[in-house]
Amino acid sequence: MSSNSHESIGQDGLRIPVIEEQLAVGTRVVDTGRGVRIHKTVTEQPVTIDERLMRDEMEVRRVAVDRVVDAGETPAPRYEGDTLVVPVLEEVLVVERRLRIKEELHITRIQREESYHDTVPLKAERVEVERFDDAGAPPSP
Repeated sequence: MSSNSHESIGQDGLRIPVIEEQLAVGTRVVDTGRGVRIHKTVTEQPVTIDERLMRDEMEVRRVAVDRVVDAGETPAPRYEGDTLVVPVLEEVLVVERRLRIKEELHITRIQREESYHDTVPLKAERVEVERFDDAGAPPSP
């Protein structure tokens, strides 16, 4: 209660003062340190690669045909299984012109599998953060 609360008794009766507390809330800036020190470390670790690779090779084989075809029957390239057959034509001068298949190119795709080995470096970074005060010393725990 307040120190200046006086009870007075008079003709009107007893007087009791009513007291109320009030609260003042605020914020202030507090300096807790002047900075941080960051240490970054980079490490490399070799990693081995072992992967199967596919390679396409083309084998070209010449096949002699020596067959005469009519001018309107020019043969087109065709597939026989995995082999592309490409007719090679030449004109032959006789009493009349005829197309003769001189040879065919038989082109076959051959897939071979091979191993590929290599070592490559992988990098990783590690970061440490250290706070320090005005004197440059880290704070005590």
